[in-house]
Amino acid sequence: MTASTTATKLLVKRIFQLLVSVGGFVYIFYKIPFSSVMENWTSSMIPWVIAMLVAANLIMLIQANRWKGLSVQGPEIPFKTYYAYTALGYFFNNLLPTGFGGDAVKSLAFGKKFNQTSQSISAVFLSRIQGLLAMFLCFFIALPFALSKTEIPFGYTMVMTIALLACMVIVTLCLFSDKVPIPAAITNKLTFIPKMQKSLSIYRQYKKQVLLSSLDSLWLQLLTLFMAYAYFRAVGQTIDISILVVFTSITIVVSMLPISLNGIGVREGVQVALFTGLLGIPAPIVLSAGLLGYIPLLFQAAQGAVVLLAGSRKN
Repeated sequence: MTASTTATKLLVKRIFQLLVSVGGFVYIFYKIPFSSVMENWTSSMIPWVIAMLVAANLIMLIQANRWKGLSVQGPEIPFKTYYAYTALGYFFNNLLPTGFGGDAVKSLAFGKKFNQTSQSISAVFLSRIQGLLAMFLCFFIALPFALSKTEIPFGYTMVMTIALLACMVIVTLCLFSDKVPIPAAITNKLTFIPKMQKSLSIYRQYKKQVLLSSLDSLWLQLLTLFMAYAYFRAVGQTIDISILVVFTSITIVVSMLPISLNGIGVREGVQVALFTGLLGIPAPIVLSAGLLGYIPLLFQAAQGAVVLLAGSRKN
């Protein structure tokens, strides 16, 4: 496959994702007038918005700490450097689809600067999977309590179960990747594969670091759930915690599908389908709450923009 053919396919994919995101917003605002959404934004939401910004910053601090803890080889690098690259990842996450683009950018940039690319990518990849496992843990703990209060279509639970099993398989393959035989014909062409196998499998020797990073992932998930709770409270809506955990987890998983730009347009549709369709909360309230979730994302991305500009000036 030529480079031009690959570039063309990538362009077509990005155009499709853009159309899905724009189409999702156009459709939802066609059904729900924006004026009815704005009515729910009042000055009383300011304390909750501030709480969301604090939680967003704590999330970045914990992510940087988790990344640093998983960097088990190489020179000692200051915490502020991990934080800066974490912020940079958030900046690119808002430009690239699926929410994983920023992970690739920050891990590659970090690895290139400090000459530890394979470890950087491995640490970021493993921490992302740990984050998903923490989310699934919260989901399945909350699910029985949520089912006692409202009916949740079995399809949603099945999707979450399949995604959980996939994550468990990926984690196992990561930790025991050196045991997976790969034909020489592949490793000769893709020389980074043996390096990645070594970088991932080495974590079997660092059980303490893996355990601590798993705890960090759990704190991150609890903060993410608090932010979801906060933006509903900001518009005067109180939702049962177990239902909030279940619906937020489902929304995150569906938004990760690479069919839109970072879940934009899809996320809002899923939130309305769940919170309005199953709980009966008016759609304008659900949409006004969901849109507040972009405020902490922009706050995180803005920090990444500052890091990018500072780096450009140094260069």
